[in-house]
Amino acid sequence: MNQILSVEPPKPKKEKKEKKQKRQKKQNYNFQYSSNKSGPVEIEKITKIFAIALIIFGIIMIGSGSYSMFQETKVDTTDVKPTISVQEISETQLKIQITHTSTLQRATYNWTGEEPVQLNAAGKRNVEQIIEIPTGENTLNIYALDGNGKETNYSKMYTRQGDINIDFSVDGANLIVSASGANELSYMTYRWDEEDEQRVDINALETEQTIEIPQGEHTITVSVVDVNNTMETKDQKVKGIIKPTLSIGRTENNFVITASDEEGLTRMEIIIDGNSDNPYLIDLEKAYPNIEDRKQFEYSGFELHDGENTMEVTVYNESGASESNAVLVNK
Repeated sequence: MNQILSVEPPKPKKEKKEKKQKRQKKQNYNFQYSSNKSGPVEIEKITKIFAIALIIFGIIMIGSGSYSMFQETKVDTTDVKPTISVQEISETQLKIQITHTSTLQRATYNWTGEEPVQLNAAGKRNVEQIIEIPTGENTLNIYALDGNGKETNYSKMYTRQGDINIDFSVDGANLIVSASGANELSYMTYRWDEEDEQRVDINALETEQTIEIPQGEHTITVSVVDVNNTMETKDQKVKGIIKPTLSIGRTENNFVITASDEEGLTRMEIIIDGNSDNPYLIDLEKAYPNIEDRKQFEYSGFELHDGENTMEVTVYNESGASESNAVLVNK
């Protein structure tokens, strides 16, 4: 039996070389692909770091801006003054409230003519006090001072009707005492400081008495009693003013007016020959702005005519007190 042997001819060396080159290319590709894979990983890491850095920077900037805004909007309390409020809690009582952003140093209140009452305010930021309203018309004054020297003042008039009401007013050198009652008033007494009482019978529902104020500072105590023997007493501190001095003389042909005052004269009214509809007015404050120049004044600008000549003069001082004089002369 014949056997047929098939023998393939040997492949040329070139084919082996090509296979080898293909294997090398594949290895190079795999190496290159592995190397290229590290590129995106590094970029991703850098991107994450950069993003974190941006977030941290943003947080810092936001915090800095917020602090700056806080600093700009922060209130300087050194210029803030205490706040005073008063509430009427009944017909006879008031509640005083003093509040502040910083501590208070002092607080007081008083009714007109009375001594200030100290409130327990030192070192506090809130103070409350309930007080009684006196009868009649009276002005309440409240004062508050803080540790920075900032102060606040409050002033308001309150009226309380009682069985008897007593009011004071000043008219030049006189004190006007007004009293009224729900019932007929029997009498009134008054005294200056510790002097003896003076009595005035009334027998009416109301009265008004004019009392001359002594020179200097004094306290008057007035008591009013009605037919039911109900008594109301009120004190008032008053400073007596000194009236100007005034004299009218003449030379051969003129009137001569001489006036003086410790405080200073303010104006002068002159009536010649009874012509009260057309008085001469001299504004001494305008003519002599310096008050020292108005403590003594002399004027001789009015000539005498033949026959009777009359002159009436009234002068006023800084406190509103006045003095009048009148003369009749013949030429």
